[in-house]
Amino acid sequence: MKYNTVGNTGLLVSELCFGTMTFGGQQEDMWAKIGKLQQKEVNEMLAAVVESGINFIDTANVYSFGQSEELLGQGLLDLAVPRDEIVIATKLLAKMKDKPNAAGLSRYNIFNSVEASLKRLQMDYVDILYVHGVDPLTSLEEVVRSLNDIVESGKVRYIAICNWPAWMVAKAQAIAHYRGWHKFMGLQYYYSAVSRDIEHELVPMAVDHDIAIFPWSPLAGGFLTGKFTREGADADSRRASFDFPPIDKEKAYDLVDVMADLAKIHDASIAQVALAWVRQQKGITSTIIGAKTLDQLKANVDSTKLLLTEDDLRKIDKVSPLPMQYPGWMVERQANYRK
Repeated sequence: MKYNTVGNTGLLVSELCFGTMTFGGQQEDMWAKIGKLQQKEVNEMLAAVVESGINFIDTANVYSFGQSEELLGQGLLDLAVPRDEIVIATKLLAKMKDKPNAAGLSRYNIFNSVEASLKRLQMDYVDILYVHGVDPLTSLEEVVRSLNDIVESGKVRYIAICNWPAWMVAKAQAIAHYRGWHKFMGLQYYYSAVSRDIEHELVPMAVDHDIAIFPWSPLAGGFLTGKFTREGADADSRRASFDFPPIDKEKAYDLVDVMADLAKIHDASIAQVALAWVRQQKGITSTIIGAKTLDQLKANVDSTKLLLTEDDLRKIDKVSPLPMQYPGWMVERQANYRK
């Protein structure tokens, strides 16, 4: 397992991050469709994760409404995993109970959510705290200040972002810079070979600001596993009952065809090719993988052994182009006068 530095923090994380969205899911809701792993299966999975060399584990308070955090925390205790050998990330934003202040990024909810997560995880601190999305009711300065203060409290080591537009990330970093507050060190965003939207603004911004990128759903919700073709789909796959995240399926079918050819050349699976593609992209620090079974986990971990060639990458780029958007095409055109 390779380890990469997270921005300029000096923190080292494995090139794969284990996502725990499949933990819990007892109710027949969206979480049950994603995964229903309970403590015995969770412990087996975590043991394999640690053995593989993965030192980075991702969860969120909203995953199965707290069950994921509870199962993760108990599993690490059951396995006696040293706390200082694992990097734990969790998130906050979503509504956890039917009360007016039990959601969002207010100072009130940030501090309450962290306390609740630590209790479920049975930990004194989390290494990385993500804001899980945008709160339209709380000022950006208030959010950044509250996150700075939660870090200063010692209950959080680093702060990071999910699902914000690039301009908002840059503005938050500027506020933190001029106030002398803690800055965001990582971005967790949806990124796959079939959905490359973050390449427009977020990737260039992250590279320029030295912020790590942690892609989620690198297999596009299971579509890039080979289980979905024009001829049919695997009825047992997650996307068969939970069709998310949205993708251009016609482009995805073409992409699966190309990846299938590359998989044969490299004696790998389509999923491993898709994971290798994400891992080799600009700005990527650690790719978040999930699994329902130990076989899936092992196959995903083995994707780190696959190195796509420049020719392989060109073949994928040919069928998954990112359409140039304004002002990008104008910037590129006008830059010619400086050449």
